[in-house]
Amino acid sequence: MDKAVFPALRVVPDRQAEGSAYRQVASGLRRAIAAGQYPAGRRLPTEAELVTATGLSRQTVRRAFQELVTDGAIYRVRGRGTFAVPGDGKYLRSFGSVDDLMALSLDTEMQVVEPLHVLASLEAAASLQVDDDIVMCMSFVRLHEGSPFCFTRVHVPMELGRRLAGLPEMAGLTEPGTRGRVTVISLLERVSDHPIHGALQNATAEAATPELARRLGCAAGLPVLRIDRLYRDRELRPLELAVNHFNPDRYSYRLQLRRVDAAVPQAGPL
Repeated sequence: MDKAVFPALRVVPDRQAEGSAYRQVASGLRRAIAAGQYPAGRRLPTEAELVTATGLSRQTVRRAFQELVTDGAIYRVRGRGTFAVPGDGKYLRSFGSVDDLMALSLDTEMQVVEPLHVLASLEAAASLQVDDDIVMCMSFVRLHEGSPFCFTRVHVPMELGRRLAGLPEMAGLTEPGTRGRVTVISLLERVSDHPIHGALQNATAEAATPELARRLGCAAGLPVLRIDRLYRDRELRPLELAVNHFNPDRYSYRLQLRRVDAAVPQAGPL
């Protein structure tokens, strides 16, 4: 295998990087597949070849393959190897945890539409359970391979917003059009006194407004997927409200549903 395909994965990733090592391996494979390096019939690297190329453990590499199989991005043929599933050009991610959402920054970028600013919003304030109608807000499009597939507007309580504004990563995201490989929830995790424990999610569809259509590169009136997520800590205190709109022509959303083990005590509702 040519190590140049994975130049960023030859060493164990830095602990401060967003996403665990196996997700970074999976992201590298996704990028290689998207770039056409593994067309139909061409075998992907074996686990052993990836271990040699990345310097990571076999367990880490195997978990990366398992994630891509679950996502439907690759398939395995006994005795022949692993191959990429022919795609339709959409960005596909499978989510089963908040950590999966934090790992979006591995293979996507955010492009700022509205930098972090103070906003008066009764609706957002009610969701975040703050005492008045003042919150801090930021909006951006998320890009994959340079194409926008999601428009997001996030709202956070004022105190958390002030802390976010003081992070080095936010210093480069103060003007419309600037880009960064970060997720707001990962940054929020660093400044909050209470870690994110879960999210309450509502999904629906609505017609794209002219402004939303311009942001997402789709036709006005096209049905788009809207997903609202309210991130909360273990005590169910709201930390962030994110309102996302997805272009269905460029994005495929997959949610993993897992059985609850009755023998394992649960921490409570999300």
